[in-house]
Amino acid sequence: MLDISGLFSYNILMKSFKKNIEQMIRSLPDNSSVEDIQYHLYVLDKIQKGQKAIRDGKGITHEEAKARLSKWITN
Repeated sequence: MLDISGLFSYNILMKSFKKNIEQMIRSLPDNSSVEDIQYHLYVLDKIQKGQKAIRDGKGITHEEAKARLSKWITN
């Protein structure tokens, strides 16, 4: 399984999407399937879209996230 914790570092965030894809593919095991690669591309895309949304001021606060999650957990 790909360790995505490094994708949140400042240096990696500043790389182009192509560089992030290259790094992701290199980090996968040699026996990775096309489905494995597609999944990791999907995750990488979602992370980058989320980061862009936050930069554009479309994110939510930690408190709002906790409030939303508490509604799911208690129901």
